[in-house]
Amino acid sequence: MKITELTDKIKNGGFDASFARLYGKDAIEIQRIRYAKAAESFCELFGSDRDVHVFSVPGRSEISGNHTDHNRGCVLAAAVDLDIIAIASKRDDGIATVKSEGFDADTVSVTDGKNDCKKYSSAALIKGMGAGFLKEGYDVGGFDAFTTSNVKKGSGLSSSAAFEVMIGTLLNYLYNEGKADEPEVARIAQYAENEFFGKPCGLMDQTACAVGGFIAIDFIDPVAAKIEKLPFDLTAAGYSLCITDTGGNHADLNEDYASVPSDMKLVASKFGRDVLRGLSIEEIAEKVPELRETVGDRAILRAFHFITENDRVAFQSDALKRGDLDAFLDGVKESGRSSFMWLQNCFTVKNIYEQGVSLALFMSEYLLRDKKAAYRVHGGGFAGTVQAFVPHEAVGMYTEGMEKVFGKGSCTPLSIRAEGAVMLG
Repeated sequence: MKITELTDKIKNGGFDASFARLYGKDAIEIQRIRYAKAAESFCELFGSDRDVHVFSVPGRSEISGNHTDHNRGCVLAAAVDLDIIAIASKRDDGIATVKSEGFDADTVSVTDGKNDCKKYSSAALIKGMGAGFLKEGYDVGGFDAFTTSNVKKGSGLSSSAAFEVMIGTLLNYLYNEGKADEPEVARIAQYAENEFFGKPCGLMDQTACAVGGFIAIDFIDPVAAKIEKLPFDLTAAGYSLCITDTGGNHADLNEDYASVPSDMKLVASKFGRDVLRGLSIEEIAEKVPELRETVGDRAILRAFHFITENDRVAFQSDALKRGDLDAFLDGVKESGRSSFMWLQNCFTVKNIYEQGVSLALFMSEYLLRDKKAAYRVHGGGFAGTVQAFVPHEAVGMYTEGMEKVFGKGSCTPLSIRAEGAVMLG
């Protein structure tokens, strides 16, 4: 439809059913305003005579499987109801222009397959997605797009993965009639981030954003991860997922993050393996005296975390399939304890005076002390965010208590979004 038709349709309730499905009935009016504003911004940038389509890709949250994917482990993740939306239109010269709200526009060729953009840039991600689609035999063409996102950068909700998957979703529907399934779009997004953007990321973030809902991912084969969507409705169960940004300093943490897979793989190497997957606690425990001399205590503890966390993902996935909320919440808390004690990623030893994640975990325990709830470190750790599963009736109290410590707007209540990357119309 033309951009003016789209704007009228949004304002007159033509997308209300989609908005209710993606964001909940209480958010319909907010989303009408948001999408209409995006359509008007597209019109100002690219003109009013364009045929356009509307897209949405959610952010994601890691639920369990903290630091396991890099050793071919298992992860439990979920899409959330914060997202990036796009208004897009085809063009016939092979050029993509993407204007993200608050940022300068990127204009690149998506049809030449060249890796010629600056690393760590959004332009590199756009080019990488085009090259990835070409590499997999899909059609690729140019487009103009305006995007806006409420997936906060640095929140551990994967704003970059959502952006990659959005570019892939545009190419998939504008030029391939949606032939690429969501896991395929996610794999191409990983390729773009690895080869063009320059970050050796895993596949969890992109898969969760693309597929939606609760998903269990088994990375035993990193080229063809096993993905299972789990039919569990957190909202219907009476809970919200609250993410609290502690405001920690992420600078100079690369060494901390890199030390985790390095330690785990160091232990694996002592058993003639590249990764820990396939080793048992008993095998490692038998060699602890020797390992203490060769790899050190921290590496051993991180190896034990990997094995127990891997088992925990299976336990929690089964609990969600059964609808056993109590067992699932127990798993969340156990994951948090293991991350704190054995993985040791709740603060950096470079600055022992800044322990916002640890403080947020204690405050969560204190505020929710008489509630059936659960909480853990969120994402990579060392600084940043914590997550908590909070009963609906306690969300206001919990948010107020956390924001009293970490600042207004630091705690965001979320819902789990059942759908991943979608074209709305």
